[in-house]
Amino acid sequence: MPRLLPLYSFVVGLLLSSGAHAQTSPQIEQFTLSNGLTVIVKPDRRAPTAVHMLWVRVGSMDEVDGTSGVAHVLEHMMFKGTPKVKPGEFSRRVAALGGRENAFTGKDYTGYYQQIPANRLEDVMKLEADRFANNQWADAEFVKELEVVKEERRLRTEDNPRALVHEAMNAAVFVASPYRRPIVGWMSDLEAMTPADARSFYRRWYVPANAVVVVAGDVDVAQVRRLAEKYYGPVPAHAVPVRKPREEPAQVGIRRLDFKAPAEQAYVALAFKVPAFQLLGKTATGTPTQSSDDDALSLTVLSAVLDGYSGARLERALTQGDNRVADSAGSYNGLWGRGPQLFMLEGVPAQGKTAAQVEQALRAQIALIARDGVTEAELNRVKTQWVASEVFKLDSVFNQAQELGSNWVQGLPLNANEQLITRLRAITADQVKAVALKYFGDDQLTVAVLQPQPLDKTRKPRTAPVGARH
Repeated sequence: MPRLLPLYSFVVGLLLSSGAHAQTSPQIEQFTLSNGLTVIVKPDRRAPTAVHMLWVRVGSMDEVDGTSGVAHVLEHMMFKGTPKVKPGEFSRRVAALGGRENAFTGKDYTGYYQQIPANRLEDVMKLEADRFANNQWADAEFVKELEVVKEERRLRTEDNPRALVHEAMNAAVFVASPYRRPIVGWMSDLEAMTPADARSFYRRWYVPANAVVVVAGDVDVAQVRRLAEKYYGPVPAHAVPVRKPREEPAQVGIRRLDFKAPAEQAYVALAFKVPAFQLLGKTATGTPTQSSDDDALSLTVLSAVLDGYSGARLERALTQGDNRVADSAGSYNGLWGRGPQLFMLEGVPAQGKTAAQVEQALRAQIALIARDGVTEAELNRVKTQWVASEVFKLDSVFNQAQELGSNWVQGLPLNANEQLITRLRAITADQVKAVALKYFGDDQLTVAVLQPQPLDKTRKPRTAPVGARH
């Protein structure tokens, strides 16, 4: 599994912008069709291109035990045709338009996108609306594509010792939360999956009121509204299934997992349960509270201070000098999602050092901040980096659309990022110190250690399966 923090630091960076950018950003408009489908439009006239996205508020967390991985399998099957489009024809048509397309599945969502010349927007809206409403394929297509998904699991998880550790760790961290299941699914569930499982999941969740279409780029709002009404409007309305709460019970005591797998080096990961950012959070009685959101943001700042830039605290303290204990070390805060969130610390022991020593060193850095706090220089540095990252984000129409779709999935308002920017800028050194003291005890902690086993030198590396979409 790749290190999470650099990616997360980039994503968090995308959420901050200067006041000037906030004032000059194009107007975002949102409307709802009569069947319940939400449409969000963000014009950006700087280049003759457009991004069309369909986000469905359904992911691996909406699966049930025994069918893990079905959300991801269905994502693959959405490319296998409709009564009007043959299997594989969707991608060929988008390519012929001069565009690119793909799809992705997460714990909270499934998404589909096309980036095309702006004058071909109608073509892709027609294609996407057709498969959203009329996905259809033969059982033989399902059997064939399921083998592709199994091979993806073997390549990306079973052949990757750190991915295996994180998969097993999630299953240990979460007891009731559906986040305990892997997005790709357990292999036994994939082996037992049937075409009926995927079709049932599609009929249940792929309904207009559970989806949003996001269009960004060189487009006109009135034009998008007309096309949305024309192609998505006729899709029949259906009720969104009621989601029952699956609250994670309070953890009592530290949890530990030793995991053996062929690997060259040991690896240790620490997962602490932390609050999610919700704009605003709520108490157990449903009363809104700002404190949990401020804590989530303070934890994000803490993670950036630890590992948000070259030469940050973890790098200096654990990987440099004569007494270094780790070859690498990192930090990551989950910030938000439809399920419970984690603050992660991770490290790879240096030659002659143990996973226990790395664990101790990682926790010592948190304890140091809990005792002494962070400096204003560190605080200002990470905030400055966030503002700089926002400039780069605004250059990408794709990132703008992705941000809007992700916010909608989380139930956040259109101006969520502006609110987040303001709140993040207001986080103080005292707040960072306070969360370092509050959330890093044993009762919030699960520790996973990869114990490396001998490698099979005769084994040939796998190649990506034909049809892999990520």
